[in-house]
Amino acid sequence: MARTSAEQMRAWQGPALFSFGFRPFFLFGPVWVFVAMLLWLAALAGTIELPTRFDAVSWHAHEFLFGYLGAVLAGFVLTAVPNWTGRLPMVGWRLAALFGLWVAGRIAVMVSAGLPLAVAPLVDLAFPLTLAAVILREIIAGKNWHNLTVLALLAVFSAANALFHLEALNGGFAAQGIGLRLGVATAIMMIAVIGGRIIPSFTRNWLARENRQARPAPPMQRLDRLVLVLSLPGLLLWVVWPFAQITAMALIVLGALHLLRLARWQGHHTRGEPLVWVLHVSYGFIPMGAFALGLDQLLGNLVTAGAQHLWMSGTIGAMTLAVMTRATLGHTGRVLVAGRATLAIYLCLFGSVAARFFTSVNPDLSYLSGLLWLAAFAGFALIYGPMLLRPRPGKTP
Repeated sequence: MARTSAEQMRAWQGPALFSFGFRPFFLFGPVWVFVAMLLWLAALAGTIELPTRFDAVSWHAHEFLFGYLGAVLAGFVLTAVPNWTGRLPMVGWRLAALFGLWVAGRIAVMVSAGLPLAVAPLVDLAFPLTLAAVILREIIAGKNWHNLTVLALLAVFSAANALFHLEALNGGFAAQGIGLRLGVATAIMMIAVIGGRIIPSFTRNWLARENRQARPAPPMQRLDRLVLVLSLPGLLLWVVWPFAQITAMALIVLGALHLLRLARWQGHHTRGEPLVWVLHVSYGFIPMGAFALGLDQLLGNLVTAGAQHLWMSGTIGAMTLAVMTRATLGHTGRVLVAGRATLAIYLCLFGSVAARFFTSVNPDLSYLSGLLWLAAFAGFALIYGPMLLRPRPGKTP
């Protein structure tokens, strides 16, 4: 019987795609967000009608937040859990079955107009609930209670997905509902928690390797914990009362706290390596989005959707791309250096976020934003797809 992660992966004789948790989800999450954007742009242009119970905007928001991000979260935690708990990773047909649940959810939501009311929500929610059960089992078996925080956030994220479905079934505009805001807020907290661990660590490793004098503040110090705790009421206010004056002030405070936290990680010393500075820029969209949402409320709601997309397209989109590129290189045995193509992916994503922000004042920019978004995720699939599909060099699947 295999006793180590490496032995477990070598024992799997099937496709390399199912030899580690990050592989299927890091590949097909971006592929799906690319396909979904194409379909949404076609729906906006009136050339197709989506066979879903959601309106086109709500479907677009759902499939990015709960479809794409759900896949990336699965790839990340399934790869991280063995390190957290010291237990074997999920590989082989069990991993393929979990991936199949995610695929089933995407299909069910897409064709939900032709299904009984409850079918699409139940199929869609089966994936995150199963993932949560897998993680809970591993945490209990490994007695790794410290990471129950991540599991709790995943549970709230699943509840937000359920609320989104409920709002849509009740005839509401789910793209502006509590379910969406709760999902976004939970994603921001996940990135704040996980980013607070990995960004200082990766930054320190790179600075040390380059013989730089600067060092980031160590992860999860007292200030970090304070910022995380104080973020909760601000995000909760935004979820429940997004247009209240007190929410605007709370968001501005939230932005200042995260900007202070980010400044302690010495990101300005990492300009020489895109794999590192992209993490800092991606995290920077947390305070940027908080400031934009707070000021937008105080100034009369001029760019509300654009401001919200600084969190959605910016924080979530950029951070997931940053993590997927780095993790794919590292776990497939490549050198942790971003080439020109990877840099182009990052720049296309940032251009898409900028164009989406200004779409509120110039709607035609939505198409530019969409095209740059397509370029970023198509680029990832083309460059990193072969790495995810093939065994690690020098090893069997």
